[in-house]
Amino acid sequence: QVQLVESGGGLVQPGGSLRLSCAASGGIFRFYVLDWYRQAPGKQRELVAEIRVDGRTNYADFVKGRFTISRDNAKKTVALQMNTLKPEDTAVYYCAARYSSQGDPDYWGQGTQVTVSS
Repeated sequence: QVQLVESGGGLVQPGGSLRLSCAASGGIFRFYVLDWYRQAPGKQRELVAEIRVDGRTNYADFVKGRFTISRDNAKKTVALQMNTLKPEDTAVYYCAARYSSQGDPDYWGQGTQVTVSS
């Protein structure tokens, strides 16, 4: 069983930055594909970014050039650096992990709220 715990959410002004972090326990961290998802009120959960076992990354078009995902296998953490934040980035952000290269995550964190507002 894998436990994921996010931190770093909060309130930020448009154009500002936040860094989310997710700490994992249990399982073999280096074998996971790690994802960040988000869900805004009244909307479906959507994939924001993923980082694969070999370090390759993929981003949703709406965050390309603004967000960066990274992982530290030694510390069992995955981070999401979010720059140039927009009000439409407001959502609950979830860390997730999966063994498969495709498909839905096997494990989810509890989520952390990010609010972008002046």
